Amino acid sequence: MNRLTRRRLLSAVLCLLVLAAAAGVARRDLSSLDAAIGLPAPLVYRVAAGASLGRVAADLFALGVLPHPRIWAWYGRWNGLAARVKAGEYQIVPGLTPRGLLDKMVRGDVLLHGFTIVDGWRVEDLLAALRKDPQIVPTLPSAPADLMQKLGRPGLAAEGQFLPETYKFPSGTTDLDLLRQAHQALQRTLEADWAARAPDLPLHDPYELLIVASIVEKESSVPGELGLIAGLYLHRLAIGMRLQADPTLIYGLGERYDGSLHAADLRSDGPYNTYTRAGLPPTPIALPSAAALRAVAQPQRTDALYFVASDKSDGSHIFSATLEAQNAAVARYVAHQRSVERARARATSGSAP
Repeated sequence: MNRLTRRRLLSAVLCLLVLAAAAGVARRDLSSLDAAIGLPAPLVYRVAAGASLGRVAADLFALGVLPHPRIWAWYGRWNGLAARVKAGEYQIVPGLTPRGLLDKMVRGDVLLHGFTIVDGWRVEDLLAALRKDPQIVPTLPSAPADLMQKLGRPGLAAEGQFLPETYKFPSGTTDLDLLRQAHQALQRTLEADWAARAPDLPLHDPYELLIVASIVEKESSVPGELGLIAGLYLHRLAIGMRLQADPTLIYGLGERYDGSLHAADLRSDGPYNTYTRAGLPPTPIALPSAAALRAVAQPQRTDALYFVASDKSDGSHIFSATLEAQNAAVARYVAHQRSVERARARATSGSAP
């Protein structure tokens, strides 16, 4: 074998060794795509709109997420995934693999935040809570007069139009986006309850059901009483009796309400004073829960026309079919409250120095 042949053979062997080493490195680096990410705790990373996969890979390397960012970015480009990565916040948890992280970003499996609308809130409470939530982008003034117009329902009062529950949303969601979601949930629930309503309800349309549900929502915090309170108010409507609902009166008083209802308040006529006016108030007075809506659609049958708080501490009520029984229940409640106040006064005076 001459010298030239030996050199050529040696070069070929060296090339093969280099290729084999490169293949081994590539296999090692590619295998890293399926190795668990070594994070001590979950981490949130935001993919900016328009960011290249190389930029994302570099960021994740700096954060200690990707040990081989170039391999990760190359794999994404080679498989046509780079342009499919979606902007947003992603939660990266220990145990997730780099390949799994890329798949997550391609699916757009972004981190979702939660916002809870509380049963019985008024719209003003809801708007105030939205303004305080740092994850929701504010776009509305504190008291938007055209709120329902912005939601495609011009002329409709906003009170009662948003279903209380917890809503999940991605970062960047606006207050109007979340309100639209809650309003659509209310519409679906209300339509379903109206379709499944008891056949002889003294109500003409779903909006009247919504109004009654808002009153029921404000009358009791005891879930088991909702159906009975709904039945009582519907009974009053059916026989032409005035609702005489304190929550509607309080709603109508607005800022004039000082925490107590006075005789003058009961006599002061207004659209929400159901002591002076028959029928329903013009709008809901709060955001009723799905349970309150269902209670009005399928009320508990009752001959009760009156109710008053019980002497228990669980928020329950005593229901009566006659005014005489109601007056007796009120007397018992007043006597109980006075005894509690006397006991509290004795305890306070006894503990004084």
